[in-house]
Amino acid sequence: MSDLRIAVIIPAAGQSTRFGGDKLGQDLGGRPLLLRTVEAFTKREEVCRIIVAAPPDSFDEFRARFGAQLGFHGAVIVEGGRSERSETVKKALEAVPENATHVAIHDAARPGISDALLSKLFEAARVAPAVIPAEPIHATVKRVSEETFSAATDDAVADAILGTSGREGVRGRRVIETVPRTRLVAAQTPQIFEVALIRRAYAEVDPQGATDEASLVERLGESVLVLDGEMRNMKVTQASDLAIIRAIMGMRAPEDCPAHKRF
Repeated sequence: MSDLRIAVIIPAAGQSTRFGGDKLGQDLGGRPLLLRTVEAFTKREEVCRIIVAAPPDSFDEFRARFGAQLGFHGAVIVEGGRSERSETVKKALEAVPENATHVAIHDAARPGISDALLSKLFEAARVAPAVIPAEPIHATVKRVSEETFSAATDDAVADAILGTSGREGVRGRRVIETVPRTRLVAAQTPQIFEVALIRRAYAEVDPQGATDEASLVERLGESVLVLDGEMRNMKVTQASDLAIIRAIMGMRAPEDCPAHKRF
C-alpha cells in the first residue's frame, strides 16, 4: 500500500489514578506531557488526523486547558468513555475520516517515542494489517496469588517473646509459578491497524479483559506483526516515571530551569 493515510487516536480519558493526579498536564520541557505526545505525530506526512479522546465528565475543562495548543497542531478533541479504554477508542473511531487507510492508537502518556520507531512502524503498516512495537522482557516473571498473607511464622518461641502484632503488619503474596520468559515481550504503542480490521474487531469482539487493541484483533484470529520497540517509548504511569522520561528526553524539571526559560 503506497498511499498511507493514518488517523492517530490518543486515548486521554483516564483518571491517572496510579499517578496520583494530573499526569497529562505535567511539564516536559515547558509543555504539557500530552502535547509532547501529540507532537510526535504532527510532522509526519502519513498522518491525516490526530484525535484526542478526553474525559466526558470534565470535557469542557479539558478543552479549555488543552484545546488551543492541540488545535494549533490540527488535533481534534472528542469525548471518550467513562470506564474502559475500549469504550474510549470505540468512540474515537467515529471521528476517523473516510479517506484514512489505517488507525494508530497511541497511549497519551508515551511522549518519548522516536521518529525512527514511527518510521519503522509506518513502513511495516504498508504490508501488514496489524503492527505493534514491543520490548523483550528480561526480568524474571512470577505469577502470584490473588490473596495476601501475613508474614507470620510458626515459631512459637519467637511468638512468645516478640509477639505477633508487628509481624501481622507485614503482608505479601505467595508465588504460584515462575513464568518462562522465552519470547515474552511487553507491548507498546502506537498499535497500527487497517481501518476495516480495527472496526471489525470492535464490532465483533467482546473487549472485556482486553488491555490493548491488538488483543481484540488476536481474538478475531488475525495475525499481529511485532516490531522491536524502544526503552524511551515508556509509559508514564507513576509519579516516579516522570523523572525517568525527563532524563530520557533530556528535559529538566521546571524548578531546575531558569525562570526566563520556563515556557
